[in-house]
Amino acid sequence: MGHAVLTRTRLLASGLATAFALTVALSGSAVSPALAQDDASATPSAADCNVEEAVANAPVVYTIKSDESTASYVAQEELASVGANEVVGTTNAFIGSILTDDEGNPLECSNFAVDMRTLETDEARRDNFLRENTLESDAYPFATFVVASVDGLDGPLVEGEAVTAQLVGDLTLHGVTRSATWEAEITLEGDTLTGTATTTFVIADYGMEKPIVGPVVSIDDEIELKVDLTAVRGS
Repeated sequence: MGHAVLTRTRLLASGLATAFALTVALSGSAVSPALAQDDASATPSAADCNVEEAVANAPVVYTIKSDESTASYVAQEELASVGANEVVGTTNAFIGSILTDDEGNPLECSNFAVDMRTLETDEARRDNFLRENTLESDAYPFATFVVASVDGLDGPLVEGEAVTAQLVGDLTLHGVTRSATWEAEITLEGDTLTGTATTTFVIADYGMEKPIVGPVVSIDDEIELKVDLTAVRGS
């Protein structure tokens, strides 16, 4: 059973990587060489990132290990005859790359992608409704985030030291791209990066309808997104 699950995870990751590369190729732009900070009054955008080229040209690349990483959403809902309830949907069909220079300074165009068709909660009926009616994941199968700037770091990543930072960039979900900021904590241990990052978004901002079905009376407008990742330095 364990071998079958691991094989499925690797196949999902491989397919997701291929689809993400195709998405990047279709949007192709030149890679900016460093974190974009020229206009402090403007929110940094990753519109100039060509992720495929950025990964190929970065001095150091940490690749997310799908089988040791998860992407999740957290929603607060009200159920008839029950009251407040928290819903957590999770998947490990989650890939991406963390890019740094040789000294360990993060670079723009770091990225990750999530296969929205694979999110699961504790209720299959909810998951099916969400995929078909809210996420419309057959039409919009992937959510992506591309980093435009990393704020809050005083210098390069330091071995064995947990650091906090804000990852600012472009979140694409349900075919809509908007600026997002993730609160992140990252630790470098040898050739491995581990970390967590969270952000929130408003459902209507991404052109989606709330999944009100069955006993669900209401759902909060704001949804939390969270990633827990392990990434390994390439050779």
